[in-house]
Amino acid sequence: MELAHSLLLNEEALAQITEAKRPVFIFEWLRFLDKVLVTDVKEKQKKLVEQLTGLISSSPGPPTRKLLAKNLAALYSIGDTFTVFQTLDKCNDIIKSKDDTAAYLPTKLAAVACVGAFYEKMGRMLGSAFPETVNNLLKSLKSAESQGRSEILMSLQKVLNGLGGAAASCHRDIYKNARSLLTDRSMAVRCAVAKCLLELQNEAVFMWTAELENVATLCFKALENSNYGVRVAVSKLLGTVMATALIPKQATGTILLNYRATLEEVLELMATGFLRGGSGFLKSGGEMLKVGGSVNREVRVGVTQAYVVFVTTLGGQWLERNFATFLSHVLDLVSHPRATQTHVEAVYSRRCVSFILRATVGSLLGEKAQIAAAKDICQAIGKQMKAVEAVVNDANSENKAGAADVAASQHVMVCALQELGSLVQSLNATASPLIQEPSIGLLETVTSVLLHPSMAARLAAAWCLRCVAVALPFQLTPFLDRCAERLNNLKTSPEAVSGYSFAMAALLGGVHQCPLGIPHAKGKMVVSIAEDLLRTAAQNSRLSLQRTQAGWLLLGALMTLGPSVVRYHLPKMLLLWRNVFPRSLKELEAEKARGDSFTWQVTLEGRAGALCAMRSFVAHCPELLTEDVIRKLMTPIECAMTMMSHIPSVIKAHGAHLKASAAMVRLRLYDILALLPPKTYEGMGSFNALLRELVAEFTLTDNSANTTTSLLRSLCHYDDSVLLGSWLQETDHKSIEDQLQPNSASGSGALEHDPSSIYLRIPAGEAVPGPLPLGVSVIDASVALFGVVFPHVSYKHRLQMLDHFAECVKQAKGVRQQAVQLNIFTAVLSALKGLAENKSTLGPEEVRKSALTLVMGALDNPNPILRCAAGEALGRMAQVVGEATFIARMAQYSFDKLKSARDVVSRTGHSLALGCLHRYVGGIGSGQHLKTSVSILLALAQDGTSPEVQTWSLHSLALIVDSSGPMYRGYVEPTLSLVLTLLLTVPPSHTEVHQCLGRCLGAIITTVGPELQGNGATISTIRSSCLVGCAITQDHSDSLVQAAAISCLQQLHMFAPRHVNLSSLVPSLCVHLCSSHLLLRRAAVACLRQLAQREAAEVCEYAMTIPTHSNNISPHICLPLEFHLSFPGSRRDGHSRHQGVNITETGLEGVLFGMLDRETDRKLCSDIHDTLGHMLSSLAVENLSHWLMLCKDVLAASSDMSTAAPLGGGKDEESEKKDEMDDDTMFTTLGEEDKTKPSVAPRWATRVFAADCLCRVIMLCENANKAHFDLALAQRSTNRRNILSQYDFLVLHLSDLIRMAFMAATDHSNQLRMAGLQALEDIIKKFASVPEPEFPGHVILEQYQANVGAALRPAFSQDTPSDITAKACQVLKSMFRWTTIRKESVNSFFPPLFLLPLLHFFFILLLFLILAEFVLFGIKAAAFVPKIFYLGVRG
Repeated sequence: MELAHSLLLNEEALAQITEAKRPVFIFEWLRFLDKVLVTDVKEKQKKLVEQLTGLISSSPGPPTRKLLAKNLAALYSIGDTFTVFQTLDKCNDIIKSKDDTAAYLPTKLAAVACVGAFYEKMGRMLGSAFPETVNNLLKSLKSAESQGRSEILMSLQKVLNGLGGAAASCHRDIYKNARSLLTDRSMAVRCAVAKCLLELQNEAVFMWTAELENVATLCFKALENSNYGVRVAVSKLLGTVMATALIPKQATGTILLNYRATLEEVLELMATGFLRGGSGFLKSGGEMLKVGGSVNREVRVGVTQAYVVFVTTLGGQWLERNFATFLSHVLDLVSHPRATQTHVEAVYSRRCVSFILRATVGSLLGEKAQIAAAKDICQAIGKQMKAVEAVVNDANSENKAGAADVAASQHVMVCALQELGSLVQSLNATASPLIQEPSIGLLETVTSVLLHPSMAARLAAAWCLRCVAVALPFQLTPFLDRCAERLNNLKTSPEAVSGYSFAMAALLGGVHQCPLGIPHAKGKMVVSIAEDLLRTAAQNSRLSLQRTQAGWLLLGALMTLGPSVVRYHLPKMLLLWRNVFPRSLKELEAEKARGDSFTWQVTLEGRAGALCAMRSFVAHCPELLTEDVIRKLMTPIECAMTMMSHIPSVIKAHGAHLKASAAMVRLRLYDILALLPPKTYEGMGSFNALLRELVAEFTLTDNSANTTTSLLRSLCHYDDSVLLGSWLQETDHKSIEDQLQPNSASGSGALEHDPSSIYLRIPAGEAVPGPLPLGVSVIDASVALFGVVFPHVSYKHRLQMLDHFAECVKQAKGVRQQAVQLNIFTAVLSALKGLAENKSTLGPEEVRKSALTLVMGALDNPNPILRCAAGEALGRMAQVVGEATFIARMAQYSFDKLKSARDVVSRTGHSLALGCLHRYVGGIGSGQHLKTSVSILLALAQDGTSPEVQTWSLHSLALIVDSSGPMYRGYVEPTLSLVLTLLLTVPPSHTEVHQCLGRCLGAIITTVGPELQGNGATISTIRSSCLVGCAITQDHSDSLVQAAAISCLQQLHMFAPRHVNLSSLVPSLCVHLCSSHLLLRRAAVACLRQLAQREAAEVCEYAMTIPTHSNNISPHICLPLEFHLSFPGSRRDGHSRHQGVNITETGLEGVLFGMLDRETDRKLCSDIHDTLGHMLSSLAVENLSHWLMLCKDVLAASSDMSTAAPLGGGKDEESEKKDEMDDDTMFTTLGEEDKTKPSVAPRWATRVFAADCLCRVIMLCENANKAHFDLALAQRSTNRRNILSQYDFLVLHLSDLIRMAFMAATDHSNQLRMAGLQALEDIIKKFASVPEPEFPGHVILEQYQANVGAALRPAFSQDTPSDITAKACQVLKSMFRWTTIRKESVNSFFPPLFLLPLLHFFFILLLFLILAEFVLFGIKAAAFVPKIFYLGVRG
């Protein structure tokens, strides 16, 4: 590769290497040329031009032609331009050529790429030639195939970017030709059109005036049958055009005033896509929405993303001023009948509206503006609730319109309450004004919804109350008392019983998130209320169902308080559980004889509730699960299992409406059995009946619906995400993209599906609990339990079940067969996983044969998800059996199939089977098959006629490389050669192939490992090839491919750090920090985290080399929004290499601090914390002022920054001045005001982290130099010009330290107050004994007595949480333990006025200790009581 590193192409060396290696050699030369083309090269320009233009005709692959075009354009931009038109004409001639053969296509594509690069780089310098160029491109567009269409559209995008307004004469021609391709069958072409039109709308005024409706219609149609990439690209186009129509972004004269759209018009136009979909846009406005038909989900999801782009483009200040209008509009969307035609569609629409609100309000507004937004949401909820109350109180029961309004209002309530809860929880203690100000009435408003006729609305209100209690823990106990009081007062109202019990359960579920918990006696209060509800349930038939459900719900929530509370109530609970079920078969038969339909509904709901409370007990109180308790629990559980077999006859006798209640009983039973050890119930007589019930459940024996489980993707291996599409779970749009996943109920979760989720812990990554529909949940539970019990089933019954599975698949047809197969394979995977965990075997030969027949049959299934599941099952089966002959037989079967099969389905399924076999039995277990597997997969990977076969074979190859380890070393060179060849030839539109190539590259790097540091010829070649592969994947347009490239470079840096060029890697990582793709941001931060561990100084230095752009954003953040979009206002930088990132004097550290304000992904935030921590550890002592200033800027940031005007209010002075501007200046750059400064100040969580960093700085200085804590020595060292003079000393910044600690300790956020007090304690400990040189006998801290006192005084106010007061006491303790202050200083430091609240607090504390309240806190604070009491008397 070194021979390629020359300014001119080394043609002699090129001629000497083999034909297969020449493309790599040329690409490496172009890479080198890209780095050195920064200086004058006029002397060799002619030869370079000759060589580069010669390469156009050499059929270059996609990465090569891209780099070739870039270098050719760069060469002319820094050298002479005499021959540029000649070169341009040559490219145009190639484009005009009539040769349409496949062999000539790469040459044409290279010429198209060069034309685009010329205009992008040189712009108006080529202005005279552009009409002919555009005309040629448009003519070619009409007859080009998909790859050619994509390349031409990308080239047109670059032409538009380079020429700007100078290309106005061609705008309409480009628009007319491009718009029809928005519905192209190729997804890559749709993406390219969307990006081209996005560039066009920067200058083409007609797109957001006369053609606005047509553009919207085209976008809606483009979203039909789209993939994720198309939805992102089209939504960006749609949102940006709509934002531009509302606020034009350039001076175009007064004539545009007649065309400027209003906010109502723009929002109505977007609503048509959300509510109507992409087809049949023959009518406009409201008429369009009256037409019947189903809403296209892909269109709705795409328009949802467009709403976010629309608001984000307009900016945070626009949202503040127009929030009331925007809120009303999005809530109207979810109340529209078209959005809620079915329950599932209503849930999907709610998800979309919640996503819009969370992605805009949650990320664009500062804390004060969010409080104002919460007020507006409260008003909207109150308005809706008044309308509902009016309908409910209307005596006319035939008011159908009113009933429809009530039904629609529930969805509005759910969205509004969930966003209100999320807002309050994110604001934390800074949300206290919402509770304290009576005019807002948040609590009264939310509590009023607990009486809503809809259960969904009541649950949403309960969840919102839980969020408020978690954010403001001091409100938790008052909330509980208020709900308990109202529940007792309104016992005769079914809605009140249900709503207030939901609220109490939700509050109990949130106790574990509150540091001080609740008083111990509240558990007794809850048990008392629950007992009363269950006891009185039978007294009033109108209330029986609600009271029964409420009583058991409260008892289930009580269990979340843990063993310390439940222990005292356990005997009573065991008695309740035993009495709720029939004790014998005779009692059960008697029940069946005397019960009516309603009685059975109440009975089943009661027993489901009892089982749910038992499950909660087992899950939250494992310490109490003694053998005796388990034995007592098994009595009602066995009764429930017996009852299950009798329920079908009950349903037959009393009606199908009991099916839901019966399904809930089964769900609860499966859940608790999955938590208990199988040995406790495998010996019971009903164990076989349980197995039959489980099998019937997931084989859909008694279920006419084709319901499928949601667990299949989670049971397959994470590495198979490229085949399953589950990588969408790693995107910012996960919550709305879920609803588009095939064969999965994900995205349809809602609280009303399972009220018990209101008190359970939220699954990781979820903002609100979203239990799946009951039908799906029951199948999921049965599959999970089947995996638990299968290892304990006899071989005989295993064989019977496997044979039964095969028979079920055989008997089912069409769609039902697919559903049954998916459920069966998920259950089989669950069973095999259970066997592996229990280290059990599958069974004798007949069991293996039956299982193998079942699995092998699915490897040829047309459904890719089933093929993937079958491959996974085959691998797990090999792992469980563990016999070489069995593994050999399976491998040989796939070998034979792959050698003979020619269809895509068989080749993909069996290639994956080979990969899964190696993955689960490892290199040693499958070593004898390695050579054959690799040779077959390498051959399949070269099948250019089928990208699907290439994808699956390359994925399997990556699995084999990963699992084989050092055994694969002999196959590294051929595999790496193939990977490079495919990277250079496979079209970029085949993203899945490139993703798998990236995985293969990473696996090869891991296999070679530390050898990559070597200097031998072979190792050098391998290393160079890996670097070339990384360069190609880095430059790909797909985020997953780029993330794989970053991962590869990260591994290379780990094994061979000297050979990874940080000067180019770090800037590229910094650019990805502002990517719109979560995967890329994660990969970039993870890589920076590794680099910062060893080379923090170099990382920070290279990050500063990124050039800044005037249109970009300011110091602390890359972009002031969650999705980091490229604003239209920065058109000139739209295709810049460093788009969207601006690193100023705060450095990379400032950018990372800014990311903490926007990111919600836990893993990403954790990596950011770690990266900053590594930088701090390495650099803080040497660069003390910089880090202290950074922490100070974050801590001192005011949350008032982003609240320029009251929400929904009139125009402020600034906007009035704008109205008076002339027309030319009126149409300013869109969003310019927002981009000149941070849109939001650092949030409280970021400030907490900054306070923690301050404490770490103090600790690091303590270990570095004693002068940091000696003022006299620090002053002498600074004055002397010796080696110490290069250091800054912490003691010289003491005033700043005190100020920062003071700001944190007196903030509204309780967490920040705790962090501030900790920092203050650290400062006191380190500086309390430091003498003041100018005043002998005094210490340096004496001058800050007032500051410290002011920081501590608020901690002793009556409304301060006890844990903060305890922390303040700890600070006082430190002060008196470490200081040498004299008595007079003590008296001045602690005046009697300050000590009175202190003494009052501790007398109250002692009283609490006596009453055994707040036990946990009492233990912690008791140690301080004698010391503080003594100090108080002394003061």
